[in-house]
Amino acid sequence: MDLAFTPEEQAFREEVRSWVKANLPTELSHKVHNAMRLTRDDMQAWAKILGKKGWLGYGWPTQFGGPGWTAVQKHLFEEECALAGAPRIVPFGPVMVAPVIMAFGNAEQQQRFLPGIASGEVWWSQGYSEPGSGSDLASLKTRAERVGDKYIVNGQKTWTTLGQYGEWIFCLVRTSTEGKPQTGISFLLIDMKSPGITVRPIKLLDGECEVNEVWFDNVEVPVANLVGEENKGWNYAKHLLAHERTNIADVNRAKRELERLKRIAKAEGVYDDMRFRDEIAKLEVDVVALEMLVLRVLSAEKSGKNSLDIAGLLKIKGSEIQQRYTELMMQAAGPLALPCIFEAMEAGWQGNFPGGNLANAPLAANYFNMRKTTIYGGSNEVQRNIVAQTVLG
Repeated sequence: MDLAFTPEEQAFREEVRSWVKANLPTELSHKVHNAMRLTRDDMQAWAKILGKKGWLGYGWPTQFGGPGWTAVQKHLFEEECALAGAPRIVPFGPVMVAPVIMAFGNAEQQQRFLPGIASGEVWWSQGYSEPGSGSDLASLKTRAERVGDKYIVNGQKTWTTLGQYGEWIFCLVRTSTEGKPQTGISFLLIDMKSPGITVRPIKLLDGECEVNEVWFDNVEVPVANLVGEENKGWNYAKHLLAHERTNIADVNRAKRELERLKRIAKAEGVYDDMRFRDEIAKLEVDVVALEMLVLRVLSAEKSGKNSLDIAGLLKIKGSEIQQRYTELMMQAAGPLALPCIFEAMEAGWQGNFPGGNLANAPLAANYFNMRKTTIYGGSNEVQRNIVAQTVLG
């Protein structure tokens, strides 16, 4: 197993680094490096820049308009974007639903939906979780009853990330109650402008409405929007979740935030505290270990081996690291991490008080927001069971 990058891969890294430096707007990187609020326009602006270059679908094969990069090239692209302070690509379109449409959609669906995803023009949302169906996703109850050439959808989805911006949503819906719960689920693509859809934002502890409830009241969906076969949606969902959990590991953002933690610790005068430095060192060791695990996955993919069995491990360690660096940042700033008035911060004055530092303003909000990471995408308790079954036997 060779974890070293080849000269060709290093040259590719330099190409990406130069392009990102030349094309990433300064105001966006400033917001990302300081954990400031990103608007829909901010995220969409970067998506469109990447789309124009042909890199928003950076994991896509050439036959669907992607660059056809190797697993290593995709990793290097993600790392350079993260270190430069680029907004994270909203994954629901290019990273999650697009591979499902490529693998299981028909030619008409591919021609209809993929171009808008690749360009960054169309915002997609994910409709999986329900009030009583989170980690136990197979128990979902949202129904889709076929009537002629349409499905009539009724039910509720929840924790729909950035659903208030969604133009389309891919949903798991129940089309049959016979047999095992997994066998009666279908995969539908739904226009969020359809009559009968209601989106209700949920305000979280950090004061933001990052997630939403989405209600379906007799929503009509053309049968043409069914991906693959009816009642086979569970298989397609598993294909998608493997991509999601690998993405959740987010080792590249962890490397960037580790450096931010060091900057905050130095600015607050706690970097020379040996006990605090010990905590930073332990975190850095875990970040490097996570990166080695990711590189092992990439090495396996290069050699043609199936590496998705450890997707759960990537999710577990990546999510725990995200929680730890936000906690250490808040500890470094102490009480000065608590004030968080986004409007004041964006106006530039919240840090202008004795002992204040603008960089500290969002720290408490980030800490609260990251409490979710060990729950979404399949809770870490469930992931440990999966790892035990698939890896340990």
